[in-house]
Amino acid sequence: MSGDGMSDAERRVWAALPADVRERLDALPASGLTTLLLSLARTRAARVRPAEVLRRWREDRFVRPADCDPRATAAVQTLLWDLLPTEVAGVELSPVVPLGTCAAVTPGSQNRIVTATRPIEVVSDPTNALAVEAADRRLGGSGPGEVHLAASHRVLRAQRFDAGMQAHFRLFALVSSARDTGSGHTEARLLTLHLGYWQRVLARLVPSAAPQLRFTVLDSPVVRERVADTVRPALAAGGVPLVEEPDRTRGRGYYVDAALRITAAHDGEAIDLGDGGFTTWTAQLTSDAKERCLTSCVSVDRLAALAATNRPAD
Repeated sequence: MSGDGMSDAERRVWAALPADVRERLDALPASGLTTLLLSLARTRAARVRPAEVLRRWREDRFVRPADCDPRATAAVQTLLWDLLPTEVAGVELSPVVPLGTCAAVTPGSQNRIVTATRPIEVVSDPTNALAVEAADRRLGGSGPGEVHLAASHRVLRAQRFDAGMQAHFRLFALVSSARDTGSGHTEARLLTLHLGYWQRVLARLVPSAAPQLRFTVLDSPVVRERVADTVRPALAAGGVPLVEEPDRTRGRGYYVDAALRITAAHDGEAIDLGDGGFTTWTAQLTSDAKERCLTSCVSVDRLAALAATNRPAD
């Protein structure tokens, strides 16, 4: 990327067009740009032949079916829903969200998102979508009530992954939003809710895979105090240890106050099952700095595969 934010490939494409095309397109109202893009898509789709569809089906990483067994992931999802605390509401998300849902509140690049011809994008992370829903419910509610939401959603991401990883996968996500009551008590309450849930999940599905809940405090002494005097005691009997990971650097600038990592062992090595942390998303969406938002999620595909390998013999 250069100083103007464009890649070399983008610059070559724009250079091949008349000089004022970019400015003219950028000046179009959203409805006009949608009409133009739909017209182009219709023209290009009309030229596609069955053989091309089959070739793309075989080669395009975005459309290839997942490697996982849907019966196994369905069984894991059933357990995830069954173990969910009663105060957490389930949400069936749409496959798409408004354009800019991620970019508006996170430092991530839009290049990692699959953007549609209409002003929408394919869901790449259900925690972003749940945060928007949580903010909407917080603004529409009465009193200081907290909002806790969960969703199981297959996401699609545009970035290139390592070999063996697919562009789409299922995540089970939790998002909680509540108003700050001071001294880190709100953060402690949300952490206990999320971490307690993941403790129960790991203890049921992969108890022999050395599961761990790892946390990193990000420059918040008050959260560190509440983890020590509130969160740890509440989770002490859960059977899955809470392990501090002070050297973690991933997620700084994305998460605030504290970050989470959910791991288990496979072939002697710790593998990531999920991630999470506090964000400023609902604070930004509601324009209220007192809003606190905790997100966490696991890969259902990865969790199901690990559970299968750790199932006790009959």
